Amino acid sequence: MSDAPAAPRTSLPLGTLVAGCLAVCLAQIGLAIPATLNGLFQEHLHPVGSQLTWISDAFLLPVAVLELSFGVLGDLFGRKQLLVGGAALVCAGEAVAASASGIHQLWVGQALAGLGAAALFPTSLAMIAAGTHTGARRARAIAVWASSLSAGGFLAPLLGGITGTYGSWRSAFVVVAVLAAVSALVSLWLAANSRAPQGRSLDVGGQITIGIGLFALLYAVIQGPTDGWGSAPVVMAFVIAGVFLGLFVVAESRAGSPLLRLDLFRNRSFAIASVVAVTGMFSFLGTAYAASIRLGPVQHQSAMRTAFAFLLLNGITPVLTPLTSRLLHRLPARALLSAGLALIAAGDFLAAGLAVGDRNLISLILPLGLVGIGFAFTVSSITATAVNTVPLPLAGMASAATNLLRDFGFTLGPAVIGAVALSQAASRVTSSLTTPSSLNAESKAAAHEVLKEGGPLALNSVPTDSPPGAARSYALDALGHGYALGFVVCGSAALLSALLVVTALRGRTTQEDASRSDDGTERTVVIAG
Repeated sequence: MSDAPAAPRTSLPLGTLVAGCLAVCLAQIGLAIPATLNGLFQEHLHPVGSQLTWISDAFLLPVAVLELSFGVLGDLFGRKQLLVGGAALVCAGEAVAASASGIHQLWVGQALAGLGAAALFPTSLAMIAAGTHTGARRARAIAVWASSLSAGGFLAPLLGGITGTYGSWRSAFVVVAVLAAVSALVSLWLAANSRAPQGRSLDVGGQITIGIGLFALLYAVIQGPTDGWGSAPVVMAFVIAGVFLGLFVVAESRAGSPLLRLDLFRNRSFAIASVVAVTGMFSFLGTAYAASIRLGPVQHQSAMRTAFAFLLLNGITPVLTPLTSRLLHRLPARALLSAGLALIAAGDFLAAGLAVGDRNLISLILPLGLVGIGFAFTVSSITATAVNTVPLPLAGMASAATNLLRDFGFTLGPAVIGAVALSQAASRVTSSLTTPSSLNAESKAAAHEVLKEGGPLALNSVPTDSPPGAARSYALDALGHGYALGFVVCGSAALLSALLVVTALRGRTTQEDASRSDDGTERTVVIAG
């Protein structure tokens, strides 16, 4: 098989466009679909709180850590192979998850699928970009790719809601596995191979150090509420995270082709924009995670009703794409970015005020709708803002750096919000059980035992006619308080980010408006991943 076409092409092969768009749609579905199923996971697999968080981050961590390295591998050895192999990994991972008999096997399946998605996100875009030879054709092709990615975010909650309500959570993974197999075959038969090895090399030291550092950090944050913040494994994980993230900085300062160009952060505006990229994406995915847990394991609502919330969060972005594109042409990207972050903050603060007993979906329309609109504006402008702060020759490097930081923010969302909410909920329900109440001694002892073994989520799921069931209302109240605090944390992060953009990113950018628009269009699709 040839690594490149035998003769120059004047237009992008249709088969390559179809394969790339199907691949990125698949990757986004795989990333988003577990969020609508958390209630079913809690009901059938009975995970403790931290184990539920790992279901999301087992997928997100490989994407955050390996996405840029897979982009380099595609350039070095051929993108078609990675497109086929990535879809095959997603298929294998979803099959493992669908057959899971316990939570640990589900983690393995999610990690395998995340590894495949880490290959699909950059490779599908690179294949499409490499197949076009004019700016106008590339812009049109990337717009189609972006629409496919947005379609994945829109289809995932529908797929999860329908299969979870009328089938099972296993059915959702089976459907994604079938889509992955189709994607692999389409890429094998239709995609034209390409590569660009000139000047490209793997940053092995940077990849190893950031992988260990981020895994250790996530382990410490996620396990803290369950194992105790002062427990030896959690403390050791924080130490390992600090050491290896420090080693990552050293490795990047010496690498010839680093994953993260540290010299970009000498530019004060870029450094600020990077902080906003992390906190803004943390805020959005933390909000999505908090909404998922509130509707599923806390309120025990159906997967279909949970899907409604995620349509508000994810479905608005593709609808508003024409508007946000026009706004990016007419306004500075930082103006749209600050407005989007402010809307996310407003939606989060409204969501925090909802009573935990309020099961009416209408109550979610305004808060989650504001977050969805804010995300549409934010995701369209966040990297455009970052790349506008550096000279034009560094724009591509700035985009790659912001992409890595964005994925880091996504990964932190479920981990931090899960830790905050569960820590607060455990403290609150323990306090309630130790104060005088109408509960008898047997019920209190049984509730304490359930709380010790499985945490507040487990206590909230016990049958009401069992001895610990009398304390279930305490768990519901505590979880409502904990995840309301999670919304407040997300809203505060978004608000502080908006203020940072307004106050610290004033003035002229270093690129022309036309360059800003082109970068904004291209990187919008990457950030949405």
